[in-house]
Amino acid sequence: MSRHGIPIGRIFGISIDLDLSWFLIVGLLTWSLAVSYFPAQFPGWPASEYWALGFISAILLFASVLVHELAHSVVAGHFGLFVPRITLFLFGGVSQLATEPPSAAAEFWISVVGPLTSFALAAFFWELEPLLAASQPLIALASYLALLNLVLAVFNLIPGFPLDGGRIFRAAVWRFTNSYHQATVSAGISGRFFGFLLIFYGVWRALTGNIIDGVWIAIIGWFLESAAGSQLQQETLRRLLGGHKVADAMQRNFPVCGGEDSIEHLAVGILQPLRSRFAIVTENGVLTGIVTMAAIREIPREKWPATTVAQIMIPLQRMANIEPNAPLWSALEKMGRDGVNQLPVLQAGGVVGVLSRDDIVHYLGEVQTLSA
Repeated sequence: MSRHGIPIGRIFGISIDLDLSWFLIVGLLTWSLAVSYFPAQFPGWPASEYWALGFISAILLFASVLVHELAHSVVAGHFGLFVPRITLFLFGGVSQLATEPPSAAAEFWISVVGPLTSFALAAFFWELEPLLAASQPLIALASYLALLNLVLAVFNLIPGFPLDGGRIFRAAVWRFTNSYHQATVSAGISGRFFGFLLIFYGVWRALTGNIIDGVWIAIIGWFLESAAGSQLQQETLRRLLGGHKVADAMQRNFPVCGGEDSIEHLAVGILQPLRSRFAIVTENGVLTGIVTMAAIREIPREKWPATTVAQIMIPLQRMANIEPNAPLWSALEKMGRDGVNQLPVLQAGGVVGVLSRDDIVHYLGEVQTLSA
């Protein structure tokens, strides 16, 4: 899944994004409902009605997923956690927490509210059916949404990370062991186990004739196993970086340029000799922004001499930064959230260093060498 999708709006100050994979699943779901599910359940309707109902059902299903994720976000806000965005993608939706929950209790309540919301939505659509008795298409729509929200709630209670059930499981282990690390490892292992279980079940379904269902189940299992494996790797990295500060790994000598410099001069005269991928932009010794090699490469080569650094730099107002005493792990998290590969390190309004992903990898190698 991409870091950012297509922004479609904000709710409660949270950016709502659509990943490109969302369009694929909406199309596939619409097709599946229009040619298979609704004709089997309600035969004899015009094809146009099946397609319209399929599309509306797909959109309302993801609206239900959005409500599910907003419930997580609202409860996270209650515990003082900021949720910058919710992304809807191939397998549903994900709320991006700015930081990890502060306690096992917070983890439990943030996680459990999602399935509870989906159960509530299933009950709502179930109770809505009798009120729609005069319209068969609306009954079909309400019935499908009741079923899917019920399935969503039950599936999310599987005790494997990154599902809500896995987070509830992590909260329980965290509560009884008083160890966030042990709880995360346990939830990750559980997630990989259920992921492999779904893969094997999906393959078995496919081999016994249910090819489409089997493939989808196997894909979901692969996603679950991959996400759980990534969480285990992330936790290992977090543990290795624990106790280390940004100042330990940051570069204190870094390339500097002026906003009036051409990107030709910057790329060829400054970055290339130093083999650097970025430069800090200053004016009269004051930080004004940062420019990266990636931004330079977006400009056609023939335009480099006439294009200034100020035209392509990320200005100070939009620039992510960090303090030297911040935990090194929090810097890596910030890079991931903001989609950047380097952070200026600021102290008392001045630049004292620059931290990049490469710096963290290099420092991590030194730490492992010294501890071996």
